[in-house]
Amino acid sequence: MDLEELVKANYIQKIQPAQDLAEKEFHEADYDLESAETALHEKDYKWAIVKAYYSVFHSAKGIMFLMGFREKTHFAVGEFLDFLSKKGKLESRYVSDFKACMSARQAADYNYDYSESTAKDICSIAEEFVERMKRLRKAI
Repeated sequence: MDLEELVKANYIQKIQPAQDLAEKEFHEADYDLESAETALHEKDYKWAIVKAYYSVFHSAKGIMFLMGFREKTHFAVGEFLDFLSKKGKLESRYVSDFKACMSARQAADYNYDYSESTAKDICSIAEEFVERMKRLRKAI
C-alpha cells in the first residue's frame, strides 16, 4: 500500500512532523530493548520477546512521527515500513524483521508459544532494528 491508501483505509493518520513525539518513541525503544535484554538474562523468555517487539514498534513509530504520520494499528507500522522499503529508504529485511517480531510477540502473548531460542533471536533482531531506525532518523 502507498501512503495515500494507508490514510484512506484509516491505518495511518497524517499529522505535523513531531520531533518531540519521535524522541519519546526512541526513548521508549531504548527502555524496552534494555528491559528485553534484562528479561532474557533472567530467563523470562516471554517477556523478553514482548519487550523486544515493543522496542522495534516504538523505534518505527519514531520514524513515522518524524515523517508526519501516526499509526492506528500495529499492522500499519509494518505497512509504513514496507512503503519506505519500496521507496528505497529502508532495506526490505527490516520490514521482514518487524513482521517477525510482531508475530513472535503475538505467539508469546496469545498462544503462550515462546522459547529461549526465539527470545534470543528476537532480541538480536530488535537490537539491529532499533539501531537502523536511529540511522534512518538522521537521514530524515
